[in-house]
Amino acid sequence: MEETVEGLDRFPHPHLAVDIALLTLHAGALHALLLRRTEAPFAGALSLPGSFVRVREAVDAAAARVLAEKCGLRDVFLEQLFTFGDVKRDPRGRVVSVAHYALVPAARLQAVMTAYDLQLLRIVVPWPLHQGGAVQVVGEDQKAVRLAFDHADILGTTVQRLRGKIDYAPVGFELLPPQFTLLDLLEVHQAVLGRELNKDSFRRRLLSSGLLSATGRQRSGVAYRPAALFRFRATGRGKGKKA
Repeated sequence: MEETVEGLDRFPHPHLAVDIALLTLHAGALHALLLRRTEAPFAGALSLPGSFVRVREAVDAAAARVLAEKCGLRDVFLEQLFTFGDVKRDPRGRVVSVAHYALVPAARLQAVMTAYDLQLLRIVVPWPLHQGGAVQVVGEDQKAVRLAFDHADILGTTVQRLRGKIDYAPVGFELLPPQFTLLDLLEVHQAVLGRELNKDSFRRRLLSSGLLSATGRQRSGVAYRPAALFRFRATGRGKGKKA
């Protein structure tokens, strides 16, 4: 006798979405790349790039599709962050979002900012080092901008994740060009952690970490003494998943 399998359509279910917290380093501070919504809900508000997951699409594939279709970005660091499932997070109905975060060097953004109508807003973290919670984003006028849905919470969780990882995983390199100075790397760590670090001890720690490889080159076109350029040395930990 064949086993009877009950159809899943008998059970009410939520819709599944992905949202991407897309971060870069600009003017010494973490910035988020945002889109302006053109339809309800939150029409006219800024939001993270996102999409509903297609029926025959893996969640990570959906996140990579969003980066490509809405931001023109491929081959960037992309990692699953957290599942946001508050019952009232979307006024249209029950929507669960599997949030991801992507880290992009600022130089990669010049070609896509205008083409995809992306806006770059500075992230302001109102809580201590690892406490967590929603963050604010501010425009050039330094005024806070309200984000759609729970996207301020998603950005806050992203900052919290980065602060927890940056001292033991090489995620900071994802915000830098292939060749960088130690001062560039220090700037990334300070922006993520939200505090100043001792320059000398940071230099000693990174030079002894085995993560850096000297290029033998120096930064050119500067008025001050040119700094040595380094590149990330891949280890067993790797730099993370690219999408």
